[in-house]
Amino acid sequence: MALSALLALVVVIVVLLAYVRLVGHDPARWHVDPVTARLPPTPNAHILRPGEGAPVFDIGQTDLARIVDDVVSAQPRTRAVAQSGDGLHRTWVQRSLLIGYPDYVTIRVVPAGEGASLALFSRSRYGHSDMGVNRKRAEAWLEEIARAVAAD
Repeated sequence: MALSALLALVVVIVVLLAYVRLVGHDPARWHVDPVTARLPPTPNAHILRPGEGAPVFDIGQTDLARIVDDVVSAQPRTRAVAQSGDGLHRTWVQRSLLIGYPDYVTIRVVPAGEGASLALFSRSRYGHSDMGVNRKRAEAWLEEIARAVAAD
């Protein structure tokens, strides 16, 4: 009896882990405009926008979009899931190291004065709290983007 209960528990865990890893991405749900997106009521998301944490870069939108794509695409366990035709608005999924929970990050490059800025919306697909993971990711990616812009 105890062995069959343990086996059933193992099967349930394997099925749940497979679901988390294999579930598809619905662009209509995750590829939103970070300029107008609202934070969910749960503490598992973070938004940066021009004037709200995102700096203005002294380069054009197309160049900033290229740098953003290079930086984000180089992140571990990250792949693009949707983008606009002009390449200025893109969504990636980054999975956690151990279980593979998906977090979605949407970035739109926007004009800002003589240069360009970005709006970034990072959020978890599952769970209530992310323990600050989305904020840390957004800030780390923004730092990497700023370094790449300075080096370009």
